Amino acid sequence: MVKGANVGLTALSENVGSVVVGLGWSSATGEGDADVSVLLLDGDGKVRSDGDFCFYNNPVAGNGSVQLLGKTPTADGSEDRISFDLDAVPQEIDKVVVAASRYGGSRFGELDDLRLTLADSTGDGLVRFAVDGADEVSAVIFGELYRRSGEWKFRAVGQGYASGLAGLATDYGVDIDDTEEDAPEPADLAEDGQPQPDRPVHEPPRPEEPLGESPVSRVPAQAADPRMDDTPAPPAPEQPAAPKPARRPRTAKKKVTLPRTTRKSLADNESWRAARLFPVSALKSDRERETRATSVVLSVMAQVPEFGRRLTAGFGAPAGRMETYTEVTLPHGESPRRPDGVIRVERAGKLWTALVETKTNGNALKPDQVQAYMDIAARRGYEAVITLSNDVALEGSPLVDVRIDGRRKHKVALWHLSWAEVVHQAQLLIRHEGVGNAAHAWLLQELLHYLQHENSGCHGFQNMGAAWVPVRRGIDDETLCQGDARALEVIENWERLVRQVCLRLGGELGQKVLPVRRTRRGSDPRALRTELADHLCEQGRLNAELRIEGTPGVLALTADLRTGKLRTSIEIPDAEPGYPLSRVKRLIRRLSDAPADLHIETLVDGQGTGPRGTLERLRPEPADIVPKDGAQITGFRLSLLKSMGNGRGSAETGFIRSVDQAVDRFHAQVVVHLEAPARRSRSAEPTG
Repeated sequence: MVKGANVGLTALSENVGSVVVGLGWSSATGEGDADVSVLLLDGDGKVRSDGDFCFYNNPVAGNGSVQLLGKTPTADGSEDRISFDLDAVPQEIDKVVVAASRYGGSRFGELDDLRLTLADSTGDGLVRFAVDGADEVSAVIFGELYRRSGEWKFRAVGQGYASGLAGLATDYGVDIDDTEEDAPEPADLAEDGQPQPDRPVHEPPRPEEPLGESPVSRVPAQAADPRMDDTPAPPAPEQPAAPKPARRPRTAKKKVTLPRTTRKSLADNESWRAARLFPVSALKSDRERETRATSVVLSVMAQVPEFGRRLTAGFGAPAGRMETYTEVTLPHGESPRRPDGVIRVERAGKLWTALVETKTNGNALKPDQVQAYMDIAARRGYEAVITLSNDVALEGSPLVDVRIDGRRKHKVALWHLSWAEVVHQAQLLIRHEGVGNAAHAWLLQELLHYLQHENSGCHGFQNMGAAWVPVRRGIDDETLCQGDARALEVIENWERLVRQVCLRLGGELGQKVLPVRRTRRGSDPRALRTELADHLCEQGRLNAELRIEGTPGVLALTADLRTGKLRTSIEIPDAEPGYPLSRVKRLIRRLSDAPADLHIETLVDGQGTGPRGTLERLRPEPADIVPKDGAQITGFRLSLLKSMGNGRGSAETGFIRSVDQAVDRFHAQVVVHLEAPARRSRSAEPTG
């Protein structure tokens, strides 16, 4: 579409009751990012209340009809996705504005390929709009969905705001706060996560805090661009303004997260095990694991609305009452089929139904099973088939190839969900974003305990595949040739592992963690993997980069299959004023608690790298990494080395375990000392 154009959604697809909008961009360094926001406007073009402003601190709005789904990797970088249940948008809402903003004085001109995509509930792309001319602005309205004669239409807008997020939100009636406030105390839960009876779940408001205030009022004014010359100044008041309260009001209904500290156990000794809602000790076979895991996840989805909605919104499900079932028998020729589960969501008398096929441990999905469920779903008018396994789907490489009968009018979408994604969403809710009450928090913690138990079989990607050992041997003896299909299999599994590392780390930190994709726009992801496989044969190394929200650089991960070493590193720019020795000393002071074997390498202008040394040696002699020729220091590279596991699995000596440990150690002992203070405070803002 071109700027200013509009189109009716029903003219593009029959499946537009729920749609997913994606906002994407890329950058040469892989470090550029922006925050997505959505505003629900009434007939006057204003929000009804601050609760109609959906952003990182208020990810669900409009009674669940709008939900921020977070980022997902793409061939061109990453994409922020937003789910819209258009049938459930409140009738008072006439228009929905989709925007994004940058922070810290950044501009959209530093990003490439600004784009909006819109897909229907089956995942088919309907709209693509490229945004141009946003070089000097820090907020952009990408597009808007609006009602006309009972039909939803889309308009490509592409309007920039030099005044940033605060200016955009204020124009639409959102109350912007200009003060910081501390994060709320988490609700008291017992050591095992159960609600405590001696403290109410919903904290009463302070005397100076009126009820009903939206969490949106906590959008910090510093999110706005400091250059706001195009915004007219307010008229001078006739009398001195009343002093502002020290704190903005919080929501009266407080969300529940896990406590920061656990209470002392009442057990006699450490051998006592807490009673669990979902026991795992009796599981003996793969069939039992699949049945139990399916029932556990589906039941919690139905009982905890935030969790169920989070897992299904991206699949086109509406925001409504959810019921889940297991071991349902459905007719299919002479032999009835029994999918592992069924999800049904009812909204305004309409049903959305998905069949669920589950696998645990290393069991692979069976194409004939999935094909049968796709055929059954098409005949019965169901909307989707969802596969759930430890495997991680890759863009352009479906886990299961199925036939689609083009003669059928009703189309069924095939979606995949990994157990790592289920754990990721549960962690975000109970550790960072919060849920409605303590009982829901306890249910999610019980689910998390079950999925992470070694006997559940729901551990995510756990095997580098049959090609792992032959490829390592071929690299050692230099017999691995370019074009070898086994090298391509290793590259695909490496990508799966990196994506899983991002999910796990992001869930633990409550921050966006994504793999960096340095590819040309429109690149074929399969062709890129073939190119990387050739590099593996030639160089013997696997490379990946992770962008962690709030860090000043990109975390690089290299697995050298020739030397058996894992290297984790980060390059941090150094543009601070002062003498070179003073800048080096400041860095070493920031790294006072870092490991002694941390390698520090000076980056110099025009020469690449300069002097280097370990932190242990540099603490008494920081001048050793100051360039002796007076070259200008541009930054530093920090690195840790670790031995690489030999096995293809996740055992103590396995490669997957060693990668997890290397990333965790580097982040916990190095990266946390480098986080930008402004971004750290933003990510720590309360969510309710």
